[in-house]
Amino acid sequence: MDVLMMLQGEEDRSWQMQANCMGVDPDLFFPERGASTREAKEVCRGCVVRDDCLEYALANGEKFGIWGGMSERERRRLRRARALERRSATAS
Repeated sequence: MDVLMMLQGEEDRSWQMQANCMGVDPDLFFPERGASTREAKEVCRGCVVRDDCLEYALANGEKFGIWGGMSERERRRLRRARALERRSATAS
């Protein structure tokens, strides 16, 4: 990340212009509670910036929606797994 962007509180999100979801109705990625996430995840499948999207959501604490092909529940599990990895790596 560019230092100037960091100081201004901005980060490079140019990856978003390459996302499969550009032009897709955003409501698809924010389904009602209990509704299927299958269609949104299908849009994410094969997206060239899927990892960037997921990392953005994790870094910014996105609580809702499908980001990088994952629901909030899936992202929460991933955050926990990463935290456990970090703890075990520092304990070694």
